[in-house]
Amino acid sequence: MTQDLSQLAQEILRRNDRGGYTVPTHGLYPYQWNWDSAFVALGFAEFDRDRAWQEIETLISGQWEDGMIPHIIFHKDDPGYFPGPSVWATGKTPATSGITQPPVLATIVRKLWEDEGADPANPRMRALYQACVKSHRWFHTYRDPLGNGLVMVTHNWETGRDNSSEWDDALARVDTSGVGTYQRRDTGHVDAAMRPTAVEYDRYVAILQFGRKSGWNHREIADHGPFRMLDVGMSMELLRANRDLLVLAQALGDTAVVAELEARITLSEAGMDWLWHEEVGAYCSRDVTTGESSGLVTNASFLAFYAGVGSPAQRRRLLAALDRMTGSATYLVPSLEAGSRAYDHKRYWRGPIWLVVSYMVGQGLAEAGHEDWAERIRTDSRKLIELSGFYESFSPETGAGSGGPDFSWTAAMWLAWCGK
Repeated sequence: MTQDLSQLAQEILRRNDRGGYTVPTHGLYPYQWNWDSAFVALGFAEFDRDRAWQEIETLISGQWEDGMIPHIIFHKDDPGYFPGPSVWATGKTPATSGITQPPVLATIVRKLWEDEGADPANPRMRALYQACVKSHRWFHTYRDPLGNGLVMVTHNWETGRDNSSEWDDALARVDTSGVGTYQRRDTGHVDAAMRPTAVEYDRYVAILQFGRKSGWNHREIADHGPFRMLDVGMSMELLRANRDLLVLAQALGDTAVVAELEARITLSEAGMDWLWHEEVGAYCSRDVTTGESSGLVTNASFLAFYAGVGSPAQRRRLLAALDRMTGSATYLVPSLEAGSRAYDHKRYWRGPIWLVVSYMVGQGLAEAGHEDWAERIRTDSRKLIELSGFYESFSPETGAGSGGPDFSWTAAMWLAWCGK
């Protein structure tokens, strides 16, 4: 079975290849997505290393002058997707969205580079290193409002965990009176019960419209936008990415960037405690406007191990939370703890398992010496694919696939991680 699934995974990546970039799945997501491409590169690297590098090189072709790497690159227009390039209206070439996505790129670049021998002269690594430095500086400039090394998001789509219950209270304050009419396309591809509701989507569009009206001025959006959350996921991912970028900077002898990154890492390590919720025993996202914690345990909470943070006591609490999840979840790691507000085992990020987050959580646990938990997560991820195929996400209760089928990053995770 392993050989057959590995062959199918390769075929999925080839089928979703659009010539230098990979769509997440046919129909539902017809463009290039930021963090999707980073993880997809790991899959390609298992059988076509040149194509792995090319995936990321194509992604950074859409990097803005200020350093932001957008969450979508619209290489070709597709009228079957909303919101498309005309809705975002960023005026960029190639056309892009006006927001970003989880900064995992430097971590992936480091892995590709080290797997090829870690030669500091590697020209592909060196070019991507510069793009990552610019991207990380953009986060530091525009997305650290408290100056504590945490990442603020200005649209819930930036988190990658689009409709997580963490965002509900902040989204409820978004004014949707001026949104107008539009035609969603996602529910034409998959069951609406697996997607955000109409009320939620109105709020997403309203936040987009604020950005467009500001001319995609990142300072204006960061200071006055209608949605401002400190995301535990992106904060952990950027800290990890800074650690990985530091390794590249040291290899290149880039002393100025080494000092810059060391300072940011120290800042983030200290700042992360502001996200700790003692009552629930986990790191949780917080609302910048109100200062309120979501108080929710999500799969992103466990990225603390991946980021290398947490006291021994905090890590014990996190492991206890993970153990508690096994009481309601047949498979790990659900995107939201069962019993939490608006938990739904099949609705997008309100419960379903997403293998790329499981991969990061598992990697972090293994690095922290918790091999038993890491192997449990890897084995569960493998079982999900064996049971249901290469779906976008999976029910933690039944293992049934949800969202789009033949999903690129799920195929990549099989090849690079759980199928090995």
